[in-house]
Amino acid sequence: MGLGIDKAAPVIAYQRTLFEPEHDLFRESFRAFLERHVAPYHEQWEADKLVDRGVWLEAGKQGFLGMAVPEEYGGGGNPDFRYNTIITEEVTAGRYSGLGFSLHNDVTAPYLIRLANEEQKQRWLPKFCTGELISAIAMTEPGAGSDLAGIRTSAVRDGDDWIVNGSKTFISSGINSDLVVVVARTDPEAGHKGFTLLVVERDMPGFTRGRKLEKMGLHAQDTSELHFENVRVPAANVLGKEGRGFYHLMQNLPSERLSIAISAIAGARETWRQTVQYAKDRKAFGQPIGSFQHNRFLLAEMDTELEVTETYLDRCLQGVVDGELSAVEAAKAKWWGTEVAKKVVDQCVQLHGGYGYMMEYRVARDYVDGRIQTIFGGTTEIMKEIIGRDLGL
Repeated sequence: MGLGIDKAAPVIAYQRTLFEPEHDLFRESFRAFLERHVAPYHEQWEADKLVDRGVWLEAGKQGFLGMAVPEEYGGGGNPDFRYNTIITEEVTAGRYSGLGFSLHNDVTAPYLIRLANEEQKQRWLPKFCTGELISAIAMTEPGAGSDLAGIRTSAVRDGDDWIVNGSKTFISSGINSDLVVVVARTDPEAGHKGFTLLVVERDMPGFTRGRKLEKMGLHAQDTSELHFENVRVPAANVLGKEGRGFYHLMQNLPSERLSIAISAIAGARETWRQTVQYAKDRKAFGQPIGSFQHNRFLLAEMDTELEVTETYLDRCLQGVVDGELSAVEAAKAKWWGTEVAKKVVDQCVQLHGGYGYMMEYRVARDYVDGRIQTIFGGTTEIMKEIIGRDLGL
């Protein structure tokens, strides 16, 4: 395995057997899309803290949205999660943090495909696939993060409608979104059976966007507060079964957590690759800094940790393809993958010395962009709790 850096080098360093020739062609096509439609504009999106919606329309035109959506609704008709993985890896490796394609394809798409009835699919999925309709999911609240049972946003039945009140925060694609899957408490006495998923659409009276949140990193990715004040949501917008919202969330979280882990490791691998090149080019005391034993050992340790993690993630990815990924396996992937990524990027900053603290260097941006990964989608501590309970403890 060579350590030289070139633009066409794969995101993952080790030889993978998971992908077929058609996946490789898809990766090449998506890279070309990124180079043409994203790379020239992403710095401006970082400054604007918002991605131009036009890139969504172009992605839809080229078949990069809704790959798993059945063809009769305008999708690709291919539920192979490896295609989702390619998009996640390439977006992360290119540091195109503003693109919410993984949220759209990996997180909200399964809710719509599995839970929507025929009328809802006809109404939402075609535009979901063209990029005309950008999706989001609203779980987190100011007083309820990892503890989903603490959700206070309420929905009360009123004839053929539900009246929604409450607030959500840290919502990715919160500004651009046209369709938001909202987790609301519909029966305050029913515990976990008291939650329902309601689809709130843009311009529904009483639905407003709050602050575009000022984050440490991921600046181009719009993240905002959402507010609901007596929002009248038709009963036709209930997603799945009334009172089964919590269970629907639990069914869909494993693939979301695996997606986060894949993104974290793909980003860390690219940071490592560029740090190897830096260690070859940067000289101190008359020799490349990578030639010092400590630094060489450190890069070797990171390479090993990344490859071991990549191998496990590919095993989990195969589990998704085979329909066998468990919540515990996903929790392990999310915990271990994001923590390894955090460690690797931190060590890469150290190897860059003072330049690692300069935002003009990729490693500094990777440090601030990646820090959230051990938190969103379920914190490391929650992942350990899931694994520990599975042990009967």
